[in-house]
Amino acid sequence: MSKVEEFEELRPLLFSIAYRILGSVSEAEDAVQETWLRFDGSSTRPDSAKAFLSATVTRLSIDVLRSARVRREEYVGPWFPEPLLSDPYEDPARAVELADSVSMAALLLLERLSPLERAVFLLREVFAFDFQDVAEAVGRSEAACRQLLVRARRHMHDGRPRFAADRQERQELATRFFDALKDGDVGGLQDLLAADVQLVGDGGGKAPNLARTIMGAEKVARLLGTVFPTLFDLDVTCEPREVNGQPGAVYRDRDGRILQVFVLDVLDGRIQAIRSILNPDKLGHLGPVADAWAFNREVQQARRRTR
Repeated sequence: MSKVEEFEELRPLLFSIAYRILGSVSEAEDAVQETWLRFDGSSTRPDSAKAFLSATVTRLSIDVLRSARVRREEYVGPWFPEPLLSDPYEDPARAVELADSVSMAALLLLERLSPLERAVFLLREVFAFDFQDVAEAVGRSEAACRQLLVRARRHMHDGRPRFAADRQERQELATRFFDALKDGDVGGLQDLLAADVQLVGDGGGKAPNLARTIMGAEKVARLLGTVFPTLFDLDVTCEPREVNGQPGAVYRDRDGRILQVFVLDVLDGRIQAIRSILNPDKLGHLGPVADAWAFNREVQQARRRTR
């Protein structure tokens, strides 16, 4: 194969590695593009294109993550990864690991790890690289990588997300949730929520957001059931989608521009967490983004008229 053909065949894997390390679609795409430039600019062909490209994208992602962590410490409010509607890499033998590792809950848990721990954990546990290739990718000895993996497993084990195995059951529950949301059915919403459910928003200071995390089925149901009927009166549309491997939805204004993305964590037949991503910087890869502040003013005016 030509270099281009080799690279394009491996592009889905490279993006999936980079996204899981960075939690950012745009930064992952940049890392993949830089990997291509380095591959294309190399005067020699590596024995294994997969090993070379995976190592290159991993090292680039680690470097980006180190600087990104500083920015995340200064982030306004809760920080969530950029929503991913579809993972381009598929491996039937690793389907469960790939699905679990891309969830919002898992990506947030990975934030506990150092960049090196994160990379080693993902390459070994999720993508099943052997230790020699892992060591090459992160620039450490195999012994050091084994120690990094032990520490990473320890951090991940305590908070490892657990999701309902039945995908159809999750989707059916999500359908009922979004229907109740559209109808403003507070009681119906409350029946679908875990007693200790959390509603958390990521606006990054660039979109109207919750002042704090809302906790408890009654409070969350009442807030959602009060606010969302007004949105639908203003011709907002709900597009149910799988987001980071979990049930979710994309909300658009009357002109089809994206307002926010919802992601649901489902366990034991109840919704455990609702994450709302409103930061326009994290939505641009999905399409045109609405002016959230202008839309919020319209919502407030509509609510005042109905009081």
